[in-house]
Amino acid sequence: MTTAIFHYHLFKNAGTSLDASFKENFSGDEWVTNEFPAQPAKNRDLARQWISENPQALCFSSHTAFLPPPNIEGRKLLPVIFVRHPIDRIASAYSFEKKQGGDGFGSVLARNTDIKGYCESRLALGYDRQCKNFHVDRFSDMFPPAFDSELERALKALDVLPFVGLVEEFDASLQKLETWLQSEGFSDIAIAPKEQNVSRDNKVSLDDKLAALEAEMGADMYARLLEVNADDMTLYEAVKAQYVE
Repeated sequence: MTTAIFHYHLFKNAGTSLDASFKENFSGDEWVTNEFPAQPAKNRDLARQWISENPQALCFSSHTAFLPPPNIEGRKLLPVIFVRHPIDRIASAYSFEKKQGGDGFGSVLARNTDIKGYCESRLALGYDRQCKNFHVDRFSDMFPPAFDSELERALKALDVLPFVGLVEEFDASLQKLETWLQSEGFSDIAIAPKEQNVSRDNKVSLDDKLAALEAEMGADMYARLLEVNADDMTLYEAVKAQYVE
């Protein structure tokens, strides 16, 4: 049985920083990354195929792979995923997409509107989850839709996933992650905090960032974001409770 890490690299959840640490612990093609289509069945089939075709890999990373981790004979996969304050994550996503260039929908939208317009446009698209319960959408994939509501499935996923980190407690999360991975056979792994792909000022407190964001987009838009991300806030608070007494 070969053990490998599967990093579910959620957009703007410190995943680039974490991958930088992983890369320092694995050489060559022991760390691999890939992306998958949004169709659930095809997504999971291709992810399973990818893992099977890379027996040398000890760490897999993907922005788009769906939970649950693939069941591969002879391989034990350790899922790693982080959660971030949902409103702060939206602001970070906007800032990143505004700067990154390219002709993707989010990037073009961000370059041509302010953050209020960015959120309004994305919320107007019923299928777009970038600004609406983003984390719950991804966590709920752990169980079939027939099992309870989206939020209940996400909270159930939180209960069964062996590791969920919190961006706002990044150092403590890495310490917890390192201890767990060492207990799972990665005895020499050392995950030092790194800052990669940072779009906003990390030295500003979360409360100050949220207050500035509310002032920038207006109280009505901010209240709407809180409303449509109520499930995400519930999940966030549940993860936060694991790190903050």
